Amino acid sequence: VEACGDESHNMDRWLSKLENSKWLSHVQTALSTAGLLAECVERDGHSALVHGYEGTDCSLLISTLAQLIMDPSCRTLEGFLGLLEREWVQAGHPFQQRCAHSAFSHARLHQESPVFLLLLDCVWQLWRQFPCALGFSEALLLRLATEVYSSDCGTFLCNNDQERCSLGVKKGTHCLFRVLLRPTERNYYSNPLYEPTELAIWPSVHPQSLQLWRGFFLRWTPQARHLEEVQEEIRNMVIEWVKAAQGDGAMVQ
Repeated sequence: VEACGDESHNMDRWLSKLENSKWLSHVQTALSTAGLLAECVERDGHSALVHGYEGTDCSLLISTLAQLIMDPSCRTLEGFLGLLEREWVQAGHPFQQRCAHSAFSHARLHQESPVFLLLLDCVWQLWRQFPCALGFSEALLLRLATEVYSSDCGTFLCNNDQERCSLGVKKGTHCLFRVLLRPTERNYYSNPLYEPTELAIWPSVHPQSLQLWRGFFLRWTPQARHLEEVQEEIRNMVIEWVKAAQGDGAMVQ
C-alpha cells in the first residue's frame, strides 16, 4: 500500500518498494499451494487435511482457493458468497484482529495481517486468467475489500460467531452477503461474460502470469478512475448485447 501511494514519480523507488513488499510472492505461494491441494483431490482422488498454526488464516485461504479451482458451484455469485460465509465467517477468521477495525478493534499491531485481502487478490488473479469462468465481477471483490475494513454491515465484525452472538451483532446489523444478493446488487456484481463449466480451472503461477491488482491498489489514482469509467461502459455494452442476443433467440424459437 505504501508503494502504491508513492507519488515521487521515481521508477526505481517504486519498483524497489513493490519488490520489498513480497506481496506478489505471497500471491504466487497461495495459488501454487491451492493448486497442489486441488490436484491431490481432483486428479489423484485423495482426501486431504489442510492444517495451519491455528486453522483460522492460511488454512482458510488455501481451502477456499482450492474449492474455487475444483468446484463450479463455488464460482457462481451465490456460491462464492456462501463459500466465504462457510470458510471465513463461520470458521472463525479473526476479522477484528486481522483487519484492526479502527475504534472497534483492540488488536495490537502484531495481530494485523491482510489474509482476507490476499484471498481477494488471488481470486482476482483467477478472474483475470479465466474471465468467463467466474459468475461475479471485479466490482464484487473491490466491494468486499472495502467492506472488510469499513462496513455498515456486521458480517466482518468481531473475531468469531460467539462474539457476534454475545454482542448482538447479528440482530443489530444486516448481513452483507444477503445485501449483495438483492436483485439490484446481484445484477451489478454479476459477470455478464459468465459461462458455467464443470471443468476445474488451473491457474498459472508463473511470474509473468501474475499482475498487481491495479483495481484495488491503484484505485485512487486519476488513471484508475478513468479506467473504471471505461470498464463500466464496456460492461453496460456487454449487458445490452447479451439482452439483445437473448431476445433474438426467443424470437427465433
